[in-house]
Amino acid sequence: MLRREEDAETAGPALVGFIVARNVGNAVTRNAVRRRLRHLARGHVDRLPPGSLLVVRANPRAGEARPDDLAADLESALDRLLRPASKGRR
Repeated sequence: MLRREEDAETAGPALVGFIVARNVGNAVTRNAVRRRLRHLARGHVDRLPPGSLLVVRANPRAGEARPDDLAADLESALDRLLRPASKGRR
């Protein structure tokens, strides 16, 4: 996740983009995965800092994943991303 170089008052809303490569499946499958991810991400955009940029990349198994598994994976990734950094981490 990146934060744009703006102060908090002028920063726009968080933006989310999606990368769904050909190894996920054919065009129909890729578009379905992208739509599912977009729908799931809408519920989490308010957790992101204003002005941040997030890119979600679907791995090849996303094409065959059940919707609840995809939702759990996205939520887990966002939880890890937004977790405060511990003092021992660099």
